[in-house]
Parts: sequence; C-alpha cells; structure tokens
Amino acid sequence: MIKDSTDTKAREESKAGKDLHLPVRLRRLRRTPALRGMVRETRLSADQFILPLFVCSGRGIRRAVSSMPGVHQLSPDEVANEARAAFTEGVPAVLLFGLPDVKDEIGSGAYDLNGPLHAAVRAIREAVPDMVVITDVCLCEYTSHGHCGIIAGGDIANDATVEQLVRAAVSHAEAGAHIVAPSDMMDGRVGAIRQALDAEGFDQVAIMSYAAKYCSGFYGPFREAADSAPQFGDRRSHQMDPANAAEALREVEIDIAEGADIVMVKPAMPYLDILWRVKDRFGYPTAAYQVSGEYSMIKAAALNGWIEEDRAMMESLTAIRRAGADMIITYFARDAARLLNRRTAPAR
Repeated sequence: MIKDSTDTKAREESKAGKDLHLPVRLRRLRRTPALRGMVRETRLSADQFILPLFVCSGRGIRRAVSSMPGVHQLSPDEVANEARAAFTEGVPAVLLFGLPDVKDEIGSGAYDLNGPLHAAVRAIREAVPDMVVITDVCLCEYTSHGHCGIIAGGDIANDATVEQLVRAAVSHAEAGAHIVAPSDMMDGRVGAIRQALDAEGFDQVAIMSYAAKYCSGFYGPFREAADSAPQFGDRRSHQMDPANAAEALREVEIDIAEGADIVMVKPAMPYLDILWRVKDRFGYPTAAYQVSGEYSMIKAAALNGWIEEDRAMMESLTAIRRAGADMIITYFARDAARLLNRRTAPAR
C-alpha cells in the first residue's frame, strides 16, 4: 500500500506536539482541494452571469473605454460577435446600452427603431437565437443634458419621463428584447411599462427592475463608456441615498407589486447587506450589478501588481452570489466563465 506522505507527516507532527484532544477540528475539511470542494457552500457558474455591452452605430467598430480595460464600445455587428463568443463560453445573457449619434432634450433616440441598440438586438437574435437579450431602459444616454428624464423647471419631471420610458421599452420589445430593464428610478415606471407591454401584445417580455439603485460614486467609468454624465447637477433626486436600507425594501416591494419579474440591487459589493435583505425578505429572482467602478478598481490594482486579478475577481463574484444574487451583471462575465470552464474541464 502506498502511504500518503502528507498524512504521515501530519501524524508525526501531531505525536510530537501536545495533543489538545479536540473533538471538532474544522481544518480537517480544508486539507485538500477535493475536500474543500465537497463542502463548498456557494458555487459560481457561467450561467449566473450577464455581460453588459455598449452599442454604437457603424460597422466593425471596437472603441476601447480607457477607464475600463478590456471593455469597448461596439457596433451592432461586433456586439453580435461578442455575444456569440460569450454564449459559447457559457454566458447566457447580455445587457445592452445604446449610444446614439444624436441626442436631444427628450431622449427620443431611446425609442428609435433604427438606432444602434435596436440594431444590436436584432443582430444578436439572428446570430445567437438562444441567448437572452436584455435592454437597459433609461434616457441618460440619449438626452443632451445627460439626465435620466425630462427636465421641467430645473427638476426631472417624473410622469413625463415615465411616458418616454414606456415608449422606449415597447420599442425594445418590438426589436426582439426578451427582457427590458428600467434603470431610471422614476416612481411608477415598472407598472406603466408592464401595462404598455401587455397592451401591445408583449406579455411574455419580462421586466428586470433596477429596484434598489443607489446614488453611488462607483459609476464613474460607466459614464465614460455610455457617454451619459449629467451636464449639470446630479442624480440624488431619484437614485437612492447610500445611507438607507429600509427604503430599498420599500422600493423592491413596490416594483414587485407593479409587475417586475426580476429585481436588482446596484452597485453590488458596497451593498451586499441590501442584497441579503432583499433576497431574505422577498425570495424573488434577484440580480446584482457589479458596476464599472468595482470592475475598474480590480483591474487597476491588478495592472499595478497590487493584487492577483483572477483571485480578486472570483472572490468578489462569490461574495455577491453568497449574499443572495441569483444572477450577476458583470464586465468580468467572459473572464470568469473561461476560468470556471478551465477549472471544471476533465483531466486528459
């Protein structure tokens, strides 16, 4: 019989030292990768990831986003290529953000059926028929002032903005979106979108609501990628105060009542406590968005040699999953999927 040298050495060291007579030794199940895997409580898989993509007009365009290494603004044909590659790696869904050529005061490009986002939806549906296509529904990428809604008297007019969001959501469904994702944080928009989708015959199109979206300092790189920085003021009047937790539960409860099929917490890592509360309270399909700032901090630290990128990436995603996320929107989707695929590939 071949003896395990590790076990032999451990026994010898145990005999040499003082026996503590511990009936419970938690380290017993941490000794080998196989043992650790057998008792692992939280597991990641590629089918939990959603890949965000930024769509611009044109063809053959891959424009790097300087503040987000590895992320690009893509033309519809390149978006389809990226989606196909991600799907092959096991990522089941994409979340699309549109970058129009022309912006105006009311964000009319959000419902332009000939715009880049709508073209990308059609391109993906043709290239990768089984992939889930989710579209972001907001006006900030489409308004000349960069705000999430219609400006009236210096403020965002809630109800007028909801009318525009409804038009955008219905147009996305017409283009072929499986899920629309309102991210604006206007009151009543989920119910209005659900009613309009049903009235137009899109009762099978789901709604992923940005239900608890905080006014965060972690969105900076995204605003470069989506060209959506506000030209004046900020978004504190509609996005949530980072100090509030009970309010997040009220937001989620209302969105569920209005017809949301999936609720989201955004950002993810700074709000894991909110994610846990939402999942624990409602037991509803729950997404978390690992936002641009979270991604770029890991990338920047890794590029400087301060942390190990793959390890930090997987640890952060595991934490989000452990806190209660059923699905994770992350710019790391393809990288993480490839790493998971390598770990699970059978030995040759």
